[in-house]
Amino acid sequence: MIKMKDVKKTYPNGVQALNGITIDIDLGEFVYLVGQSGAGKSTFIKIIFGDEKASAGDVKVAGHDLVNMKRKEIPMLRRDIGVVFQDFKLLPTMTVYENVAFALEVVEETPKNIRKRVMEVLDQVGLKNKARFIPDELSGGEQQRVAIARAIANYPKLLIADEPTGNLDPDTSWEIMKILEEINAAGTTIIMATHSKEIVNTIKRRVIAIDGGIIVRDQHRGDYGYES
Repeated sequence: MIKMKDVKKTYPNGVQALNGITIDIDLGEFVYLVGQSGAGKSTFIKIIFGDEKASAGDVKVAGHDLVNMKRKEIPMLRRDIGVVFQDFKLLPTMTVYENVAFALEVVEETPKNIRKRVMEVLDQVGLKNKARFIPDELSGGEQQRVAIARAIANYPKLLIADEPTGNLDPDTSWEIMKILEEINAAGTTIIMATHSKEIVNTIKRRVIAIDGGIIVRDQHRGDYGYES
């Protein structure tokens, strides 16, 4: 699913965010990405979905060669990737239904298939009864569930969750984790960046720890391993 070999990333200001990352992540894995702020996690994620380009090394994601990929080809990559952010990034003037439908409209899905798929994913995240609500009428947890529904609407091979529980209370965080586990159990690869030691230590999955732009630990069913 994801193969990185000796990946480096240096920004124009001279900051070296990644310094020789080599990693393989298989189809269907659930991987936590952990480390202190500024360790390189965000750059790692941005390279995977084509928001940044590696300065050196090889990157392949879901069969796409990201090093040699042209900018016009990035939308094709993103059809295979769903992304969920800490701050939801929902369109505030659109309803829940419209927010999810938008992800299908941009890939020119038919109206009939859009209606069917939107209601399927809203049912999957427990929000079928709130399709006509706008984001401001929802709780934080509900907004995150809408964001997840939008991210999986196109049947992505890979779901990237960047601090998906960072703005949520503990009970709501566990509800989000249950949804992510169900998505993973259905075959979608998940990479989740998190600072939550409790989640990582309770729901045991592979843990990749980044520090100073390098992988300092890669442990199957590991724990968080960092002090906050």
